[in-house]
Formats: sequence, structure tokens, C-alpha cells
Amino acid sequence: MKITAQEEYGVRCLLQIGARGPQASLTIPEIARAEGLSTPHVAKLMRVLRRGGLVKSVRGQAGGYTLARPLGGITVAEALAVLGGRLYEGEFCEQHHGKPEICNRSTDCSIRFLWRSVQQVVDQVLSKATLQDLLPNRGATVAPPVTVQLTIARSN
Repeated sequence: MKITAQEEYGVRCLLQIGARGPQASLTIPEIARAEGLSTPHVAKLMRVLRRGGLVKSVRGQAGGYTLARPLGGITVAEALAVLGGRLYEGEFCEQHHGKPEICNRSTDCSIRFLWRSVQQVVDQVLSKATLQDLLPNRGATVAPPVTVQLTIARSN
């Protein structure tokens, strides 16, 4: 359960484009230089972001990539979903269930409950935060932290 390099760098590429303004267009080499990434890596990220509908490619003299929507219209949750996915997927337990005689993969599994609860909190925060919120000096702020109390009872 961690943010992958693809997710991190993909969001940073989106921010590079968005920081230049609504009509800005950046080429792959320009993004690569600004982020200190290799050109092939940025090319791969931009292909993923284009297929996910977050950027558009522009041909010609002033070609490059532009955001498909304004910064404030793209949530961090949406960007991460395009780039890789959620931290916890419910199917995880079906794929990695451990010893069958110990784990019956029941819906009341306390570990599954914990990860599901953590994912809900993460989803709440990421779905409220936009790329606009991540740029400094843009006047917007990320939603305030969410306070959640989890109580996990152990049965004997």
C-alpha cells in the first residue's frame, strides 16, 4: 500500500503542464528536463495520461501536451486512478489469502475492515483535492484533514 513511482511522477508531469497556464503546451523533453526524468519515462507517462483522458497531444510547431481540463477539474484521485489505482482493492484478499485453514476470507475479517476503512479515508481526501490545490500560490487549499476513529474489536 504505497504510491508508485509512476503515480508520483505522473502527477508531477500533470502539474508541470498545469503550472504553465490553461493553454500551455509542453513537449516531452521539456517535461523531462523540468522533472529530472528520462525522456522515454516521460513519454510512457504521457501516453498513460493521454489514454486516461487527462492530457491531449497537440501537433505542430507549438506542439506538445496540454491538460484536457482545467487544473481545478482534475482530482488527485482521478489522476492516481489513471496512473495506477487505489491503495487497497477488495480483491487483494482473494489473491493473497494466506493459509486456507486459518483465513476463511470472510467479510468480517478485521484486517480487511482496517484496510477498507483506510481506503475510504484516503478516497475522501483525494477526491476533494484537485491538481489546482497542489500548486503553490494558486489561492486554493487542500481540504482540511479528516479525523477518523477506528475501533477494531478482537474476539476471543
